[in-house]
Amino acid sequence: MKFRAYIVEDSPTIRQNLIETLQELALVEPVGVAETEHEGREWLARNDAYWDLAIVDLFLREGSGLNILEACRYRKPGQKMIVLSNHATNDVRWRCAQLGADAVFDKSTEIDALLEYCIQERGRREGLQG
Repeated sequence: MKFRAYIVEDSPTIRQNLIETLQELALVEPVGVAETEHEGREWLARNDAYWDLAIVDLFLREGSGLNILEACRYRKPGQKMIVLSNHATNDVRWRCAQLGADAVFDKSTEIDALLEYCIQERGRREGLQG
């Protein structure tokens, strides 16, 4: 079973690099992308059977990743919400946790930790399937 990720990131360069890194190093299959809060919320809500992991930036071209977190607060068990931001302060991490984020990673310093998280979650999911 594939480990599927939906990515909400408004920077095309960061988004493409993230997709390539997730595919190559964590064996995560991207199933879609969005650049705005509205696009992200709509897709995640309408496709809840088609994603295992959502990776969301906080500051988007339109809207906020915080609102996406809140909209996905009551997602299916096993679906993970990850925040990937340049603004991963302690206060931001706390607020994201309050809104249901499973983890928060800093874009500039914690990409390896994000990959490790994805690998562990994929392994956990495969263990449950096997």
